[in-house]
Amino acid sequence: MPGSTGNAAVTRNTLRQQIADALRDEVLAGRLQPGQEFTVKEIAEQYGVSATPVREALVDLSAQGLLEADQHRGFRVHEYSAEDFRGMIEARSLIIEGMFLLLDEGRQRRQDFEEPRIAAAIAGVRRRGEEAQRAASAGDLTVLIGYDLRFWRELSAMFGNAYLSDFLHRLRVQSWVCTVQHLRRLTELRGQLWAGHTELVDALYRRDTFAARAILAAYNAHSVALIERLAAR
Repeated sequence: MPGSTGNAAVTRNTLRQQIADALRDEVLAGRLQPGQEFTVKEIAEQYGVSATPVREALVDLSAQGLLEADQHRGFRVHEYSAEDFRGMIEARSLIIEGMFLLLDEGRQRRQDFEEPRIAAAIAGVRRRGEEAQRAASAGDLTVLIGYDLRFWRELSAMFGNAYLSDFLHRLRVQSWVCTVQHLRRLTELRGQLWAGHTELVDALYRRDTFAARAILAAYNAHSVALIERLAAR
């Protein structure tokens, strides 16, 4: 039947992405613990699907650094160290610095920010930031992660370079996976989580990259110190 092969491929790819998203959420929620092992068969049975899209999803997550593949034992959740986290922070900082340079060089002009489409996008990013701040203040890590990832995804997209935006998103997912592995040890998270999202948006809207850099430097220093302290326990 014409098109049946193509439809099967689309269905499999959709399942592949859905399974990858679900497993990534399980890791971020702390329900899949660092070092925890599982097989393709176990995941396929859990979700009631065939092995092929599961295997492809697990390979995708391994390529993203969230899982480790073992030829004989299946897959395990990658366990990140404090040193890994410092490396992620450095990489994130380099990408964000490239975006700030676009502002410094005038490629994102103030009048651009006043255009209805861009103004609406900035307002949307700020709303994500407000939600992230509320979750951080309440110590709700799961809600914070969701809004924080959307915040940075939408903010970076405004700079017009899809490659930088995708790379930054991947790094932020990895850094959250690393952070979660340590933060889940704490019984009280209020006062421990960064909540400077709207402050950062406002600085960028003013094209004040000096202030934006200072905000992010403080954020990064806070994050590294927290993870190093928790990892040392």
